[in-house]
Amino acid sequence: MNVTIREVTTNSQLNAFIDFPYALYKGHSYYVPPLSFDEKATLRKDKNPAFDYCEARYWLAYKGKRVVGRIAAILNKAYVEKWGNAYMRFGWIDFEDDEEIAKALIAEVEKWATEKGMKAVHGPMGFTDLDHEGMLVHGFDQLGTLAAIYNYPYYPKHIEKLGYQKDADWVEYKIKLPDTVPEKLAKMAGVVERRLDLHLVKAKKAKEILPYAKDIFELINEAYSELYGVVPLTDKQIAYYTKQYFSFIRTDFVPLIVDKDGKLVAFGISMPSLSVALQKAKGSLLPFGLFHILKALKKNKLADLYLIAIRKEYQGKGVNAILMHEMTKSYLKNGIEYAESNPELELNKKVQSIWEHYDAVQHKRRRCYIKHL
Repeated sequence: MNVTIREVTTNSQLNAFIDFPYALYKGHSYYVPPLSFDEKATLRKDKNPAFDYCEARYWLAYKGKRVVGRIAAILNKAYVEKWGNAYMRFGWIDFEDDEEIAKALIAEVEKWATEKGMKAVHGPMGFTDLDHEGMLVHGFDQLGTLAAIYNYPYYPKHIEKLGYQKDADWVEYKIKLPDTVPEKLAKMAGVVERRLDLHLVKAKKAKEILPYAKDIFELINEAYSELYGVVPLTDKQIAYYTKQYFSFIRTDFVPLIVDKDGKLVAFGISMPSLSVALQKAKGSLLPFGLFHILKALKKNKLADLYLIAIRKEYQGKGVNAILMHEMTKSYLKNGIEYAESNPELELNKKVQSIWEHYDAVQHKRRRCYIKHL
């Protein structure tokens, strides 16, 4: 049966776009479904402040009346201006195991890229670095996470057949927590705190971290500025992400480090894993999704490390030891046995050096592909 491509132009089509992977991965052991309302907020022009500097189009693939694939194309003008690369992004790509479906979807992105004067297409990437990015190429037998893409092994095979090649890889680690805080780590953390006159913010409630929210995102802009594809978050985006994420924060999983003047120097954001809870929620908070999520936040053996950032003038001075010391103490206190690092660029040795104090195994790899037009 022939593949038909239709652009998403109505709300019902957008719902179909969001719903497709839930059906494609129904009952899958490792796929972690996102919450549908989060997906809709990200994809809607009237909700997502990234549309201040992005254009986007979405397509669905059909065989007869049945949806068999989807894809998004994103023109991030801030990326083009900052990096000088006339690249179109593709993202939100899912399809049944059929090369013709993948080919038809990618063709729409390439066509629009050419119309816009772009010289290449790369992805999967989102609107910003905080969206999902990187196609899974290794670790298909590992549970996915809230922060990363899971996809079937046939995805990269079909993408590579269409002329796409590696542009950048991210790796992920599964970290086994020790029975006690490593003595060497504790000693190093204490020395660095005293030498640099640094202090931990003692927050007991999420609202006590809120005053640092803007500083956290500004530090992300600074510390991540040279990483692959990153463009700075705007004030509107900072407000948007603060509202979206900070209500779920557990303060004992989010160490904040300030200098003697109270200026934010470093932070780590982690949470008890929501992977299993999201599988049970099946994309919705109702009727029982919220219950599963709240339960996972209270009792869990697995944690997800989402973000670590250190001010540039403090990098390479051992500040990461303070962060890991605090998170390790919290993990052990809360019964955490393993932590997932989530994606980090394979060439980012500064981040990977953090795991030297732990029994860490690199268990996943994901890739941003590129094709020059």
